[in-house]
Amino acid sequence: MIVGSRGGDGRRLRRRLPVALAILGGLAVGALIVRGALQPRRTTPVYEPPVLAGQPLWGACSGGFYARRGDTIVLTSTGHCTTEGTTAYEADGTTVRGVFGPAARDATCPYADKWCASSDINYLVVDRARIPWGHLNAIDFGTAGYRILAAGTVPLACGDIAVGDLVEIDGRGIYRSGPVVEKGENLYPGDGAYFPCMIAANVPAETGDSGGAVLVRGIPAGVTSRSFGGYLGFTPLAEGLAQLGLELCTTPDCGLEPAGPSRTTGTAAPPP
Repeated sequence: MIVGSRGGDGRRLRRRLPVALAILGGLAVGALIVRGALQPRRTTPVYEPPVLAGQPLWGACSGGFYARRGDTIVLTSTGHCTTEGTTAYEADGTTVRGVFGPAARDATCPYADKWCASSDINYLVVDRARIPWGHLNAIDFGTAGYRILAAGTVPLACGDIAVGDLVEIDGRGIYRSGPVVEKGENLYPGDGAYFPCMIAANVPAETGDSGGAVLVRGIPAGVTSRSFGGYLGFTPLAEGLAQLGLELCTTPDCGLEPAGPSRTTGTAAPPP
């Protein structure tokens, strides 16, 4: 297991060390605070409907990547944030963003007191009126700009990620980056879940980051999942998408015919 602490002495996270772990969607954690005042202002437009990949999604959860399940557009998030069938609303409390589908789960688990999954992932079935047609291959990293996926981009699996790789996230509207410092299985005694692959990065993480898009070397790579002493823990994207039967969107309309009125190409508000 990769939990551990990383202090000013530069010690690496260590395997199987039982220290503070927090689920980022539901618990406050002792993370480093990144103050918004230190962040540059965004210079990119906000579309209507907005691109929620990389942005706050619902409650304490963030949006990951747009994907499709057959002809249905979904937005990935995290399995520990909410339950299947939960409706997500816009900030107005009225407009429906979508309804959450199931979380990834293994049919069986070798640990009697835990549930097992390839990744800490679920998805929001996006309401048709809130699909950002023309931008489904975009991730909104706020002050760091949009990241546009090239057609045919292949999401990274656990084995594709190495110590030292650059990690980027934008949960809670705060952009952060740092290197991968460790990876291994997640078998923390106080955690009810078991993940065969958890990757830790030297990136501050707090409640509200959960489910957010993780890029490694600029490639879709993970689902923000845990805090290890205030630092980011994420599970791999490729395995999670496969377990849920999802295909990553790498073209503006994800290979589907847009629903005319809600298409957002060319429609944008100035940056806030």
